[in-house]
Amino acid sequence: MTEQYNTERILIIEDDHEIQEMLKFAFEREGWQLYQAMTGEDGLKFLQAQGADCIILDIMLPGMDGLKVLKKIRQDENFKTVPLIMCTARGEETDIVAGLEMGADDYVVKPYSPRVLAARIRAALRRKESAALEDASPKKTFFQHGDLVLDIEKHTAFLGETLLDLYATEFAILAHFMSNPDIVFTRQKLITAIRGQDYPVTDRSVDVQIAGLRKKLNEAQNMIETIRGVGYRFKTRI
Repeated sequence: MTEQYNTERILIIEDDHEIQEMLKFAFEREGWQLYQAMTGEDGLKFLQAQGADCIILDIMLPGMDGLKVLKKIRQDENFKTVPLIMCTARGEETDIVAGLEMGADDYVVKPYSPRVLAARIRAALRRKESAALEDASPKKTFFQHGDLVLDIEKHTAFLGETLLDLYATEFAILAHFMSNPDIVFTRQKLITAIRGQDYPVTDRSVDVQIAGLRKKLNEAQNMIETIRGVGYRFKTRI
């Protein structure tokens, strides 16, 4: 493991030695603290011991694959909102959708430019910092409509007495909907609102995220209304 001298801790879970060395060399100029793990199991152990501010995760790892590692990370309350970028040779739309649906914040296909990846990391860290500043400013953090209750401060969503198990992106989408009821959002505006400008995502990926969120909302899923040819809105009026 490689340690430098800054506050941002970047954990790279990647089993390719050449890629690890390439990223280590490219990221030295950023001043980040770099930590390297060659397996998913080692990456998870490091997270539990020391945490991280951003995670770079390969899919094709020895032992536990990257998607299983991603699932375990997002199931842990301590790491649900840590920026995570998947970097993999598997670039089919189904792979990208699967990664995003399971909670990845970004998806970069190999071969990639280390400079581009560094820019993606900087953007992810900026989004995290902006979210922290927003959390520090006074604003409404509790929303309720019918049996659906969302508490941004506690990062919880309930349908009646049932706690909803939402991935970070699903929670962010629901929070944006409930804080902006009855407003129609295009797919791009929805992603821009929760991920920032120029976030790379397809309409299909957004639809998959919405479908997953609706499924978890059970009988309340009709609150998210599809506006054909436009996008979606959170409907509070019958």
